[in-house]
Amino acid sequence: MSAMFRSFSVFNYRVWFIGALVSNIGAWMQATAQNWVVLTELTDNDAAAMGVTMALQFAPPLLLVGVTGWVADRFDRRRLLMVTQGLLMLLAIALGVMILTGLMTLPIMYGFALALGVVTAFDNPARQAFVSDVVTRENASNAVALNAASFNGARMIGPAVAGVVIVAVGTGWVFLLNAVTFFGMIVALLLIRTHELLPRASTSGASRLADGFRYVGRRPDLIVIFAMVFLVGAFGMNFPIFASTMALEFGQNADGFGLLSSILAIGSLAGALLAARRDRARLRVVVGGTLLFAAAAGVSSLMPNYWAYAATLMFTGFAVVTMLTTANGYVQTTTDPALRGRVLALYMAILMGGTPIGAPIVGWVASEFGPRMAILVGAVAALVAFAIGSIWLLASGRLRRAESGRFRLTIDETLPIRVVAPTGADFSEPVATTAPIPVSPRPRTS
Repeated sequence: MSAMFRSFSVFNYRVWFIGALVSNIGAWMQATAQNWVVLTELTDNDAAAMGVTMALQFAPPLLLVGVTGWVADRFDRRRLLMVTQGLLMLLAIALGVMILTGLMTLPIMYGFALALGVVTAFDNPARQAFVSDVVTRENASNAVALNAASFNGARMIGPAVAGVVIVAVGTGWVFLLNAVTFFGMIVALLLIRTHELLPRASTSGASRLADGFRYVGRRPDLIVIFAMVFLVGAFGMNFPIFASTMALEFGQNADGFGLLSSILAIGSLAGALLAARRDRARLRVVVGGTLLFAAAAGVSSLMPNYWAYAATLMFTGFAVVTMLTTANGYVQTTTDPALRGRVLALYMAILMGGTPIGAPIVGWVASEFGPRMAILVGAVAALVAFAIGSIWLLASGRLRRAESGRFRLTIDETLPIRVVAPTGADFSEPVATTAPIPVSPRPRTS
C-alpha cells in the first residue's frame, strides 16, 4: 500500500475512516443548513447573528477544556464517542422537527448551538485521541492527515447536497438527513475490534487534571503552534460568514452558498492528501501554511465575480488544511501518550474556542463594512501568526544560513526542546520534540 494510505492497512482504521466519512457528510450538511437558516430565515441577512451562533457553538470547548481532556484520557474513548454521537443525533432530530413545524426562533437556535457545542466539546478530544488507540505512532501523522482528508472529502459533498435539499424541500429536512448519517459512525464503533486497539498509557486520574496545562507551558514549540492556531481559527476560519455573505453579494441562493463550501473543500482535500504523504509533521510547514493562507485570503477578497472568488477558495482551503493538519499531527506525535487527550483537548479548545472571540467581530465587520473587509481581517490575523512562528524559528536557532549557499536559509530539525516536568508527573524525561520521530500517537470544526 502506498505511503499516502498506509494507515488503511489497519482494519480498525479502515472501519473508523468509513464511518467518519459518512458522519462528516451529514455534519457538513447540517452546518450549511444551520448557517443559512440564521442568515436568511431567522434574520434579514444578519452576519452578526451568525457570528453569535458560531460563538455559542464553539465556546464550550474552550470553557470545558480541562474537564473534556481529562475525560478523554480517563474513560474508554470508543464508548465515550458512542454516547456523544448519539446525543448529537438527537439534537439534529430536534432541530429538524423545530424548523419543519415553524417553531424555531433565533433565541432557540442560540440554545441549540450552545447544546451542540457542549456535546462537541467532549466529542472532539476523544475523537482526536482515539486515532492513537487505533494506529501505531509511526502511522499517527498519516492517520491524522487521512482524517482531515475524510473531513474535507465530506465537505466537498455535504454543503452542495445541503444547498440542493434546501432549495428543493427546505432546511428542516437537512437536519433529519444528518441524523441518519450518525449511524455510520455508531456502526463503525460497534464493528471495531477492541482487542486490536493499542494499550492506553496509564493516568492517575483527577489529580492530574492540570498536567496538560503544565506540560504545554513547558513546551515552547507547542505554545507557538497554539498561538498560531488561535489567530487563524478565531479570525481566518469563519468560512460560513465569508462564503454566505459573498454568495449574497454575488446574488446567489443557498445552492450557490453550498457550492462555495464544496469548492473550498477541493483545495482542503488536496492539502490533507499531501500531508498524508509526509513521513512526519514539521513545524516549518505550519509556519509556511499560515503565510500561504494570508496570501490566498487577501487575493480572494479582491475577486470581482462569483466564479473568480470560488476559484481562489481552493487555494485558501489548501493552505488552511496544510497548516492545521500538520499542527494536529505535530501535537499528536510529540506529546506524552499519558497526556495526549488533555493536550489535544487544549489544542481543540484553542482552535475552536477562538471562534467566540473572532466570529462576532468578523460578523460585525461583514455587516458594517462588507464581506471583503471581513476576509481581510482573517488575512491580517494569518500574517500575525506567520510572524509569531517565524520569530520563534529565528529566536530558537532553528533558522540559519546554509553553508552551501550564500543567501539560502535552512531549518535545523535536530535541535531538541527539553520539557521540565512538574512535580509528581509521569513525563519526567526530556522530550526531543523536533528530532526525527522514531519509526518503530486535528474536525467538527465544523
